[in-house]
Formats: sequence, structure tokens, C-alpha cells
Amino acid sequence: MESNVLTQVFLPLSLAVIMFGMGITLKPIDFKRIFIFPKAVTLGLVNQLIILPAIAFGLIQLFGMQPELAVGMMILAACPGGATSNLITYLAKGDAALSVTLTAIASLVTVITIPIIVNFSIVYFIPGGEEQQLNVLNTVIAVLFITIIPVLLGMMVLKKAPLLAGNLERPFKIISTVFFVVIVVAALLKEKENIVNYFSQVGPVSLALNLATLGVGYFSARFLGLSIKQAKTISIESGIQNGTLGITIGATLLMNSTMTIPSAVYGLLMFLTSGILIYVGNKMGD
Repeated sequence: MESNVLTQVFLPLSLAVIMFGMGITLKPIDFKRIFIFPKAVTLGLVNQLIILPAIAFGLIQLFGMQPELAVGMMILAACPGGATSNLITYLAKGDAALSVTLTAIASLVTVITIPIIVNFSIVYFIPGGEEQQLNVLNTVIAVLFITIIPVLLGMMVLKKAPLLAGNLERPFKIISTVFFVVIVVAALLKEKENIVNYFSQVGPVSLALNLATLGVGYFSARFLGLSIKQAKTISIESGIQNGTLGITIGATLLMNSTMTIPSAVYGLLMFLTSGILIYVGNKMGD
């Protein structure tokens, strides 16, 4: 019963709160910046939506992960960057406006791409996985209600009551961080009997994926002539994922706690590399 309350109530509600907190920082102009920074936004989205899942798929094959963990890693790779990527970009002296734009647009697009990538992964990695696939329509509706609608509500608060939104921003950042930590710890505790074995499989893949996507994001941006500031941003948006959403999909929509482990482990490693990113970002120029 406690597990059911955690996965069916607390997880979706926590994610909705986190996304509402992101929404009170967004304005309509954030969705229009694709026309202001077309090259940067397009590259960021390609890295996020295509290259990231492709790298994850390749690393899974290379390291030979067990099926459910492999699906969990692909769930993580299908998720957009979250509010965390915006904060890290700001602290690393990246382009905060570009970061918010990429997160906002990717969050909209992944409502459609998540069930496609996840269902492909289930069928590919799990024998007889056809019976375990996500219902596409139900998944789209669920992701809308726990991500997009809270974001839109947050944006509405910002538009109608900007002072209130400003007062809520800091508390919601703190609440979001606390919820994320609680969710990651809960996911790991759920599988505590297998955590050593799982971490030995997931840890190397997660670290390799994180470093690879950060590197690809930065150097692809520099190769295309974008500024260092924009390159730092695309790097962070490519390598920092919404682990809370990944855990929610695995635990709530697929009801498989093993599939939540990659998002939990990645979340832990992500914060370690983020500290390095912030340090290096402050040493670099614009």
C-alpha cells in the first residue's frame, strides 16, 4: 500500500510541483527564441532528442546491460532537461535564456517522443515486451498532466501575479531539490537488495553517457561557430536530464522499480559532474 501511494500519488505530485516551479520562471518569449537563435536551438534539440538516445543505445550495447536496466537507461535518455539544467547553466555562466528555451521546447516535444522511444526499447530489449508497452495515448495524457499543464499554470501565475511568482521562485527551487533527493533515495532503497549489482552495471554507463553528451554538446556547438557561452549551455542541456520524470515513468507508468535505477544513479552522478561544470564554466570566457 505504501509503495502504491509513493508511485501513484507522491511521485506524480512531486514532479508536478517541480514543473510548476519551472513554469513560474518561463515567459512566452522563451518559446519564440527558436526564431532568435535558430542555429543554437536547433542544435540543442538535435543533441537532446536524437543524439542523446542514440549514444545511450550504443553504450547499452557496448556495456551489455540487463534488459530492464537497459530500458530504464533509454527512459532517462528520452527525458528532456529539467529545471536543474537551467540552474546549472546560470551558475556556470552559460546563456540562461537559451537554456530555458531549450528546456521549454524539449519538454513539449518529448511528450510525443517519450512513448515512442520507451516502447521501442521495451520491445527491443525485453523478450515478449510487446505486452509491457506504454499505451501511447494514456502516456501522452499522463505526461501532459504531470509536466506541461503545471508549467502552463506556473506561466499563468507569472503573467497574472508577477510579484507572487517572484516570491515563490526561491521556495520552489528548494522544494524541487528536496523532492528530487527524496525521490532518488526512495528509488534506490526500493531496490536496496540489488543495488550493488545494479550500480556496477548502471554506474559506468551513466557516467559514460553523461560525459559523452556533455562533450558532444560543447564541441558540436563550437564546431558550428556558436559562442563559448552558447556552447556551455548546449553542453549542459545535452547532459543534464530530468531524472525525476525518468523515475516517475518507470515507477508510475510502467510500475517497474528496476527501470527507475538508471535515472536515480544518473541523477547522483549528474550532480557530481555539474559541480565540475560550474567550476570550469566560471573559469572560461564568454
